[in-house]
Amino acid sequence: MLVKLAVRNVKRSAKDYLVYIITMVLITALMFAFNSILFSPDIRKRIDMVGIMAAMIGLATFFIVIIVAWLINYMVRFMLEKRSREFGTYLLLGMKKKEISRLYMRENMIMGAGAFLVGTVFGLLLQQMIMAVLYTMLQDHYHLKLEFNRWCILMTVCCYGGCYLLALLRCKRKFKKMNIRELMDAGNKNEEVKEKQEHVKKWFLPLSVLFLFLFGLWLLFGGKVFGGWSGGTIIGFLVGLVLVIYLFYIGLSSFLICYVRRGGSLIYKGQNLFLFRQLSSKIKTMWFTMGTLTSLFTIAFLGSTVAIMFSDYQNRVLENKFPFDVQMYHSDVEYDFAEELRILEEQTEVEEIYPYYIYENGTNQVNVWLRTHLKCFGTMFRESGREDGKADLDKIKNTDDGSYCRYDTYMKLSDYNHLREMLGYGSVSLKTDEYAIHIKPRVLNETGDFSDKLAVKGENGTLSFAGYFTESFSQDGHNGGDYVIIMPDEDAGMLRPYYKELVADIKGRAPEGLGSSLDNIGRDGETYGYLDMDSETYEEEPEPVTNSCYGSDQIITYVAVNLVRDNLIPEIKYMLSSIVFPCFYLGFVFVCVALTVLSVQQLSDSAKYKFRYDVLRKIGLRKREVFGVIGKQLFWYYLCPAVFAAGIAGIIAVFVSEKFIFYTGIGASVFQYFGISFLLFFGIYGLYFAATYLGFKRNVEAEIWR
Repeated sequence: MLVKLAVRNVKRSAKDYLVYIITMVLITALMFAFNSILFSPDIRKRIDMVGIMAAMIGLATFFIVIIVAWLINYMVRFMLEKRSREFGTYLLLGMKKKEISRLYMRENMIMGAGAFLVGTVFGLLLQQMIMAVLYTMLQDHYHLKLEFNRWCILMTVCCYGGCYLLALLRCKRKFKKMNIRELMDAGNKNEEVKEKQEHVKKWFLPLSVLFLFLFGLWLLFGGKVFGGWSGGTIIGFLVGLVLVIYLFYIGLSSFLICYVRRGGSLIYKGQNLFLFRQLSSKIKTMWFTMGTLTSLFTIAFLGSTVAIMFSDYQNRVLENKFPFDVQMYHSDVEYDFAEELRILEEQTEVEEIYPYYIYENGTNQVNVWLRTHLKCFGTMFRESGREDGKADLDKIKNTDDGSYCRYDTYMKLSDYNHLREMLGYGSVSLKTDEYAIHIKPRVLNETGDFSDKLAVKGENGTLSFAGYFTESFSQDGHNGGDYVIIMPDEDAGMLRPYYKELVADIKGRAPEGLGSSLDNIGRDGETYGYLDMDSETYEEEPEPVTNSCYGSDQIITYVAVNLVRDNLIPEIKYMLSSIVFPCFYLGFVFVCVALTVLSVQQLSDSAKYKFRYDVLRKIGLRKREVFGVIGKQLFWYYLCPAVFAAGIAGIIAVFVSEKFIFYTGIGASVFQYFGISFLLFFGIYGLYFAATYLGFKRNVEAEIWR
């Protein structure tokens, strides 16, 4: 009998909590699909660094499990309160509390198991989509293949089932402590709204807005307004932000209550009095839940913004990072790359090979200028106490942070033009008394023209500056770090080989593992130079100096001795995907969880407070006007946490975007990434809002216009 009753109740509840069930189906599908990446044998065979993706997805899953557990616990308690009168009636009819508890447990287990099974089916479809995207990033073809890895299924079952079990056990303990009277009154506990000290609490609203304004100033101008980014300031603002998220809703509800009390002009327009009272009472009873939902929305905004940032980077920048098919470095200028050439000829069809030198002349004026003027270095290499920011030459000489070589890097014009020809660029002409600089556009955009600060020496004196070139040129440690100075061949006598490079064009795609084969060639790891900074002639005993660097790129930096374009791009895309995928995963789940709570609350109110809408009908409102009131009520209720979260996340996202664009050199607007995230968010928001509105309208129509 209890089984039949449980099945009947599940069918009835499924209609009332359809949004919740759909959300659990989506969460199950996402869990299964992303867990399949962790245990896919094909991915493990193709990628050596699969652990990075596994760690990031595992971390995202940890937070998602916590939020899903909160959602299930919230919904189980919510449904218990809504059905408390029903359970109280069962007790009056003679059923034992243990039997009712078992009945409720069975209902939730049937509902949860049904959502899990349907979600697993959708998870298989989503798995194919994610695998196809991942294989595309790896520049490979994916053939549809359903994977039922037992560890993937076990992990999904444990995460999902564990959340349900904990929520049900907690609800069971609560149910045991309730008597018949408490059960009969549980559904009405939030109907009475107590209004105390509202004239004081309303000030939380402007104070919250003021704090957010100061928070924005701190992020954008922290060093100037609040005296730097000290640990205490950071902790203070973060703690304040969490408090403000919750205090905002206390202030908002009190503000609306006070506005209605004093008879503000807006309450007499249309049905605004009804809407103000509805919104203020709902926010007042749900201020903590609304604050939690705002936090989830904020994290979802930021997660998707970060995901879009790195996705844009891998689509727009990576192709330019490695312009040559194959490029190799060696610190020994006498090295002949014989073993590397043998491997290339064995594994590829080589079309052209070109060895060349990067030179130095014992000067470091460009390095000094960049170290003292790029923002990423701050004042690290400036003399302390000097207002003019003079360089601390001793500190620069003794620093080996890998950003720049010990000496400035040079290239002969003939080598430079040959490399430009290989890349399809036009050739460059220099007069015998001129030089040029090939530099990353990001660096040049920050520093501007600094040629007037340089004095490049040639055979016949100081050379004049002929211009900058900013095409993609492999300047992360191969053709210099950030820059290389181009000099006419006639002045090569002033230069000494610093390290040796070799580039190769190959026919077709490079085979998998070519980069690893080149890396496995034994190297002594030493770097050699031939001139001390302060000397003008060669030393009898060459002094070891640093001649390797990687430039000043921040956030995303890749340094390698051997660069194989077709091996590196898929590898780095996979590494970046270990950020992109989990961030999208986290953001989507958090949005769905928060919107589910909002939807279920409103759909429950549509049945619980149907008499309010019946009153509107009786005082003369037509059906369309009542539905219009419902639409406005839902709109403001949904909009509140979404807009507040968008404001908080927008401030943080603009700050992070500005730093990301600045340090990566990607050409984008600071509002672009958050703007895309905003559109994605409100796309999902619109679907949940539409489903809630239709369900709300159907419930009211069924009860009032029968």
